[in-house]
Amino acid sequence: MEFACDFVYVPPSLGSKGHQPVFKRSALLPPINWTRPVAAPPPPPVKVDESPPKVEEWPDKDGRQDTTTSTCHFYDNAGLEHKSAKQQTQTRKTALLPPHLRSAANSRSPSPTQTTDTFYDNKDLDSTDADRPPCISDGTGLDANVAASGPPLPPRPPRPIFLKNMPEYVFILPASSSGEKTILCQPSVPPAPALTEDSGPLQGNPNVILVSLGKLLSEKVQSTQEKPTCCTRCGAVLHSTYDNMINGCYFCEHGAPSDGLEHGLFSLRPSQKRPSNSQPLLIFCIDISASMSITTQVSVGDQFVHRSRLEFVQEAVLLCVKKLSRKQHKTPVGLITFNYEVTVHGYGDFPSRVLQADELMDSDSLKAAASAFATPPPLSSTKDFLEQQVTGLSAKGTTALGPAALVAITMASRHPGSKVIICTDGKANTTLGNLEVEDNDARTLLSSTIFYQELGESAVHQGVTVSVLSIEGTDCRLDELGRLADRTGGKVVIANPGMLQSEFEQIIQNNTIATQCTVSLLLPKSLRMRGEKEAGQQTCRKVGNVHPDKEITFQFVAEEAEELLPASGSTVSVQLQLRYLLRNGQKMLRVFTTTRNVTNESSVALSCLSLPIIQLNSSQASAALAVRGRFLDARQESEQQMKLIQRVIEHNRNGEDRETYKEWVDTMEPLYNNIHHLTRAKSVVSDSQSLTDAGAALLYAMKQSNRKTIMIKNQQNLHFSPHWKNSKD
Repeated sequence: MEFACDFVYVPPSLGSKGHQPVFKRSALLPPINWTRPVAAPPPPPVKVDESPPKVEEWPDKDGRQDTTTSTCHFYDNAGLEHKSAKQQTQTRKTALLPPHLRSAANSRSPSPTQTTDTFYDNKDLDSTDADRPPCISDGTGLDANVAASGPPLPPRPPRPIFLKNMPEYVFILPASSSGEKTILCQPSVPPAPALTEDSGPLQGNPNVILVSLGKLLSEKVQSTQEKPTCCTRCGAVLHSTYDNMINGCYFCEHGAPSDGLEHGLFSLRPSQKRPSNSQPLLIFCIDISASMSITTQVSVGDQFVHRSRLEFVQEAVLLCVKKLSRKQHKTPVGLITFNYEVTVHGYGDFPSRVLQADELMDSDSLKAAASAFATPPPLSSTKDFLEQQVTGLSAKGTTALGPAALVAITMASRHPGSKVIICTDGKANTTLGNLEVEDNDARTLLSSTIFYQELGESAVHQGVTVSVLSIEGTDCRLDELGRLADRTGGKVVIANPGMLQSEFEQIIQNNTIATQCTVSLLLPKSLRMRGEKEAGQQTCRKVGNVHPDKEITFQFVAEEAEELLPASGSTVSVQLQLRYLLRNGQKMLRVFTTTRNVTNESSVALSCLSLPIIQLNSSQASAALAVRGRFLDARQESEQQMKLIQRVIEHNRNGEDRETYKEWVDTMEPLYNNIHHLTRAKSVVSDSQSLTDAGAALLYAMKQSNRKTIMIKNQQNLHFSPHWKNSKD
């Protein structure tokens, strides 16, 4: 299990949630958008009262009572409180009013004999008057510590205890005139740091996991017969010696990240017993319909000759048989041909079996006939018979591809790890699996689609790999046949007639090392899967047959919920589980648990990002969407990851990466520019668009690709470009 990035990346926009500084404002202040009215209402009339001032006693700083005659301090908005006219003649001071009353009070101009009131700062309760800073004016422009006239103000009373926990006030600056609007000043906030080229959030997703199945399953690791300790809720394999000593699961509860088993290989109960000397079969399923007699002009030395498609296929099969007899002479090789009949060719004392007419319309009859036919012996004893049968083939009749594929897969299913190679040049046009009716009969087309899907599921369950080869310049509906091959891990190829032998050899050399493989990925609650059918904390992908070069990728992202968001600097653990069958039927479980640090710094993620893994994931994910008809989603996926790759190249400034990127862009170009060249016209019975043979071969190859085949896919893209140009013209 490899990570494209050494860190789990959390975008800064997510990682900064809940960490922004919060400035509290007093509840007495008006809203930020509120402004004071420009025109103030006229003051109420004042009645003069000749009564003498009231005498009050105030304690001085030494605690002695001091009897002085002073003016009683009432508020200038006392008229709003229905005070008597007698009280309004005395000296007033300004109070801190709520917003809806402040405009009337502050609009009056103070007289020279008036004093101003103050409000308290947010010093601690034990501070003295001397420690306190000068009070802020209430907006009249007069200093509260300098009295224009009259006796000095008494000392302030003790500060109430509830003010200790009150928030900071936002001060109101003095107004230069009664007609000016009051300015509300926010507390000073340090400016945010400027975003550099590498500090902005990354487009695309660097959180990609690569699983090299071929490498992991072929490693020689000592297995254990002990039963793995699993969580009963999520199925995570935990690191515990005893079943009753599980303290908690990290992946579904609140256990420690170290609870997951770091690495382990377990031998589970065998699902079925198989003989250890069982050899996988190789079955050639060859089209010998009338269209295979079409000839092509080729040069032989100084002369030009015409050779039929069937002659090219015969030559390629004979060369492969000769090569296999030298290097893999123990391999059993079978031959099945089809036109309007399906012929299972015999060997030695076993005669050939011909299936025709009504037998080709009944799936059960075909399966029974295939099961009754004996398994071919090793090639060392059947080579001569096989060469004679291949040489004597002739082309005529229709194309019973569906029944032939069913017979071949049924025969191969008795030996898990077997291969079936279907070579054809046209659409299946018999009743079972008919592909020539896509624009006329929706019911028949749907029935054929279901037929090939079920055939693929049966093949992958039995450990059979099916590959489909069509000949260049033909139309075989590879979008339907490709599903059969893709589900079993086989290849979908459009081959030049002269290159059939090399294509056959590549398929033969790609041996199956495990069958019925499922890959499970478990994430903590702070992460979730992206792009999977069941998006959540875990996913289980059915891979089926595994070959030495098999590689798959996953994407995951951080949860956006604030309570689940992983913090930068923390760690998260991911567990990978591989379940598969060996050739002898033994069921195995392999577990990996890896811990990674979390970061929200884009430059850190860019400096340790693996371009080949990101490119492989983009190819696989985009192609998987396109083959399901989600062309717009496929284009968006490829464009997002392309922006991420461009960012990495700009950060690293590596010339070799730039050249690799250009080649990869050429490979991905059909997905975001020329996808319309890879699709057929809309069907009469459906609004959906299906893939052309060129489009199906390209996308299925991308979906099954690995890091080594990125360059090969680019060559295939260039190879198909003339077809796009012709279709465009």
